[in-house]
Amino acid sequence: MKKILQYLFEHKTLSKQQAYEVLLNISRGMYNDHEITSFTTVFLMRSITIQELEGFRDALLELCVKAIFNNDETMDIVGTGGDGKNTFNISTLSCFVVAGAGIKVTKHGNYGASSVSGASNVMENLGYQFKTNNDQLNRELDSAGICFLHAPLFHPALKTVGPIRKNLGLRTFFNMLGPMVNPANPSYQLVGVYNLEMARIYNYLLQQTGKAFTIIHSLDGYDEISLTNDTKVITNNGESILTPEQVGKRMVAPEDIYGGNTPEEASKIFVKIIKGEGSWAQNAVVLANAAMALFCTGKFNNYEDAYAKAVESLESGKAYQSLQNLIALQ
Repeated sequence: MKKILQYLFEHKTLSKQQAYEVLLNISRGMYNDHEITSFTTVFLMRSITIQELEGFRDALLELCVKAIFNNDETMDIVGTGGDGKNTFNISTLSCFVVAGAGIKVTKHGNYGASSVSGASNVMENLGYQFKTNNDQLNRELDSAGICFLHAPLFHPALKTVGPIRKNLGLRTFFNMLGPMVNPANPSYQLVGVYNLEMARIYNYLLQQTGKAFTIIHSLDGYDEISLTNDTKVITNNGESILTPEQVGKRMVAPEDIYGGNTPEEASKIFVKIIKGEGSWAQNAVVLANAAMALFCTGKFNNYEDAYAKAVESLESGKAYQSLQNLIALQ
């Protein structure tokens, strides 16, 4: 590792193969915590290259526990995290709205590394038990329209990295990898990114997959449609900038989408919203993200139809029913 660090400190970048080998070696426990921390810090001081991210991704996908589903078409809605905004769990709530609307969701998530409560924190608090058993996960997908893939179980290679990420409490390149390494290999992805540089990199990588994707970035720095500002939207077909009114009917204030101070508080907010008891601002943000995800599938004539379907899922209680069905199977 010392040779690699020296190389990187000279402002050089890794090839795809070098990045791949470093991550394999991390998974084998070949480096100590200080070396991994130093390595991680390099990518906090400069942008990661496409080759580096591809190498890291390929290593993780090779090492991951495979998730095999009977249903060919599934979706994931995931933010890279690391935007430092501490919003409530918008992506995870949107997943249940999408599931309630009839689109199967294989949600990939983790504990919060740079936020109070990640997707795994909230799911665990709601009574979900993490698992890798394909039969159980398929049952959940059939009954609830959604299952949850806890990243550390499917990526044992990252076991050594978890405590380091938590101690750093900063966005790292592992945040960037999360959306790229869903073991379910979903057909559709809505990916939220925290800056335009990451949007560019994801656009390049996702174009190569040939799958339907939508990348979103709120221009004031959120890794989701926040409705606090305009949103950059990138799809297979091009780019656009949409206003809060266009995607969510209204603009909201940052304090309206605050996520609480503890995982318990975050879970209470989650339950309130999914029961249909959220504030108009909270509902608007969830519906905008869910609608964008639904529209990404290509199953709706226009965004307005997708938005109407999202509203129906939340207001009819279908999204909440999806959560209840999922927890009942634990």
